[in-house]
Amino acid sequence: MTTSPSGRRRGLALAALLLGTAAAWAQDRPESILPPGFGQPAPTPAPTPTPTPGPAAPAGPAAPVQTVQPLPLDDAPAADVAPEPPPPDLEAMAEYALPRASRQSLRLVGPAGPGEGALEPDAFGRAGGPYLETLMRRLDAPLPSRWASILLRRALVARVRTPNGVNGADFAAERAWLLLRMGEAAGARAVVQSVDAGNYTPKLYQVALNAMLATSDPGGLCPLADGAIRGSNEAGWVLAGAMCQALRGRPAAARPTLRAVRRRRVGLPIDALLAEKVVGIVGGRSAVSADWSGVDRLTAWRWGLATATGAEIPADLMAAANPRVLAWHALSPAVPLFARAAAADAAAERGVLSSAAMVDLYGAVAAAEDAPAALDGATADLRAAYVDDGADARLRALRRLWGRSSVEDAAQPPYARLVLTARAALRQPVRELPDADADAIVAAMLAAGLDRTAARWAGGVRAGGDAWAMLMLADPDGQGTVGYATLASYAGAGDASRRQRMFFAGLAGLGRLSDADAERAARALDVRIGAANSWTRAIDRAAARGEQGTVALLAAIGMQTGNWAGVPPQALYHIVSALRAVGLGGEARMIAAEAVARA
Repeated sequence: MTTSPSGRRRGLALAALLLGTAAAWAQDRPESILPPGFGQPAPTPAPTPTPTPGPAAPAGPAAPVQTVQPLPLDDAPAADVAPEPPPPDLEAMAEYALPRASRQSLRLVGPAGPGEGALEPDAFGRAGGPYLETLMRRLDAPLPSRWASILLRRALVARVRTPNGVNGADFAAERAWLLLRMGEAAGARAVVQSVDAGNYTPKLYQVALNAMLATSDPGGLCPLADGAIRGSNEAGWVLAGAMCQALRGRPAAARPTLRAVRRRRVGLPIDALLAEKVVGIVGGRSAVSADWSGVDRLTAWRWGLATATGAEIPADLMAAANPRVLAWHALSPAVPLFARAAAADAAAERGVLSSAAMVDLYGAVAAAEDAPAALDGATADLRAAYVDDGADARLRALRRLWGRSSVEDAAQPPYARLVLTARAALRQPVRELPDADADAIVAAMLAAGLDRTAARWAGGVRAGGDAWAMLMLADPDGQGTVGYATLASYAGAGDASRRQRMFFAGLAGLGRLSDADAERAARALDVRIGAANSWTRAIDRAAARGEQGTVALLAAIGMQTGNWAGVPPQALYHIVSALRAVGLGGEARMIAAEAVARA
């Protein structure tokens, strides 16, 4: 079933409207501060979230990142639904064809099911394909929220039904492209590989090229190269074909293609040089030097082939690269260990690396020789935070990891260090501590989803402090309402007024306030949770239809800002409320608590 051109235009126009969330908040003026239906019975809470696993390694080969000619890192694939590529030579391929029973349908595409932590096949419900694709394409990643990013990844890698109006391979391409922009290279690779090679479209070939490079694996291009050269206009696939000739044991056959590319001057010289470097390494010839002269930016092609071949990337190019590259850097086994550790903080903040994966990475650094002094000191402190005798000694190690020089130092720790120290924090016994320490311990545990362990601190933290507020929001058993006096008792550290507003928005979204108290608090704090605009109407409709994936995507649309300081409290209310309505109450609680921790 397909949508009409007029229906598709309406879907695209609505999707474009949803992207102006921040402006809409300023323009719309509600008649009521409370939204319609406030105070209705809450749905049954979802199970408590478990510690977030690190990205799973996909089963097969992977693909590079970015369109080629001239191989820019930031160009997106073509927006329109692409035609099917020419069919392969069936007679030549018959010997290698998959049995019909083993072929994957385009009606259900994706690498992971609910058993692997992804969402259900009907996660996007009745939402139209062009509408969803437009939202994905226009989403500005990375998101400010670690937990919203984790949820969006679970939606994008899910084995879901292809929505009406789009080709299943093209829909997979849009999902993989967004995952790449989020830094989720392994997830993007798994999505493109969930489509049989015979079903690839030009758009999916283009994204697959990006996905393999983002995992530093030029060999992952080889199962796709022949079909891509026939069905895609990407110059990068021509170079990929040459590299694959060498990887198949025929390096001499690759050199005429490389010479032809140099004559045509596709891209900059570095692009062909890096492909030649792959061929040279495989062919046993003297290594080709990568000359970065005149290169003003690091594209995915350049990053992927440089890391795969061990070519040193100039520091200035790496420093100016798109932030997503840091996440790719942290995940790639081709990147030296110490360089991966240096990039790990950015990946952890965005939900690409789990707390357990961070600890494993630092454990590998501790076992290596000649670690840089900064990393060596951090690994020693992490070990001490786990195994030192006495809770006080372990707490001192935690403070050093959080960047605090003394008990009096109340500086807010970098969020990545909270992720790193989550399980070391849970080894601290519940006791009376300075507010700054209690706040960091609770925030660290919640950064890894350890809400039941964190709940043990409810009686050991100061009422009205940040740790108290986070525990109120994250409480997995919190069913009763919170009175206005309790809400008003929260003082909040740092930007107290902003944290108070986030605390209120979170409680309201979780259904923990009565109508009267919500109305009173909304007026006192000037948080217009009843404001209606195209985005609020869209996320409310998706929630009413029970579409977990659509709600996750629209929640991300509501966070189009570089950090938590730009997320409006009223947006947080709608996000938390919608997640709770579709049975994602655990994720709603984690996002609400994160808002207080990072506001």
